[in-house]
Amino acid sequence: MGMTIAQKIIRNHLISGEMIPGREIALRIDQTLTQDATGTMAYLEFETMGIERVRTELSVAYIDHNTLQCGFENADDHRYIQSVAKKHGIRFSRPGNGICHQVHLERFGVPGKTLIGSDSHTPTGGGIGMLAFGAGGMDVAVAMGGGAYYITMPKMFKVNLTGKLRPFVTAKDVSLEILRILSVKGGVGAIIEWGGEGVKTLSVPERATITNMGTELGATTSIFPSDEITRDFLRAEGREGDWTALESDPDAEYDRVIDIELSTLEPLIACPHSPDNVKKVSELKGTKVDQVCIGSCTNSSLMDMLKVAALLRGKTIDPSVSLSISPGSKQVLSMLAASGALNDILQSGARVLE
Repeated sequence: MGMTIAQKIIRNHLISGEMIPGREIALRIDQTLTQDATGTMAYLEFETMGIERVRTELSVAYIDHNTLQCGFENADDHRYIQSVAKKHGIRFSRPGNGICHQVHLERFGVPGKTLIGSDSHTPTGGGIGMLAFGAGGMDVAVAMGGGAYYITMPKMFKVNLTGKLRPFVTAKDVSLEILRILSVKGGVGAIIEWGGEGVKTLSVPERATITNMGTELGATTSIFPSDEITRDFLRAEGREGDWTALESDPDAEYDRVIDIELSTLEPLIACPHSPDNVKKVSELKGTKVDQVCIGSCTNSSLMDMLKVAALLRGKTIDPSVSLSISPGSKQVLSMLAASGALNDILQSGARVLE
């Protein structure tokens, strides 16, 4: 019997246990990440182990959540994390560099590697073909010390994509469609693999949006193949040497298969108070909007920002609406500025945030 992408990565990182759904397995972890809302505790736990240097291939401490210095607390956390990083061989990403998931995708993500992060949306890394898990701070600390990461062997779900997205339909709508189908509990205990011919129409940032939102399904993680589109992304980032091809075997077996025709999707929206309360945008025409926030770790790539700039060009935000824009990384913000698109955003009356 053939293997899925996730099963291949698990097999290559398996320390102990059997790859039978429901059984406990222990995995070797290649990379870790933390952010400043959860990282302080993770590093305090790591320091109690008395290990001089981290034993992963790469560990990164991002400062991206509590960036405003309203009091001494955030500043103290940041200074502590920076000192721990310097002492123990951890990369430090200071405030303003960008959101951990977007920056990790750009700078450090490697197809076929394992990643755990003390942030629930760490599965974003699946957009580049990583097996990436959101984990507790203690799990991350143990992995940094060279210990195994223990999980229950998940089931395998496959989502087959066909066709191509129509104009004004985005990767976020794909995420909302699978939420509509499965609900916020539908992915519990499963790894969701995205495949089919439609995958070839999605860029790495679009794929990362979809794997990011797998967290809302309750999924263990989500993953895309590593193909020529992945290679092009890594080449553009100056990291083509990190690329390896990854795909499932033709005879791989799945516990559930779901088919989505991309060309039939239309703009969707999640209504209060749950991500799976999905409706068509057309059904809500005329609803008053008070605040719009674009960005965060889900939709903050250059492609996302350029779409926003194009829609805002030559227009002014209604006085009753507050619009904030959060580019995902310094690279995205720099490219927006260089292209002139940042000016279109600013001239509309939008606010640009870290």
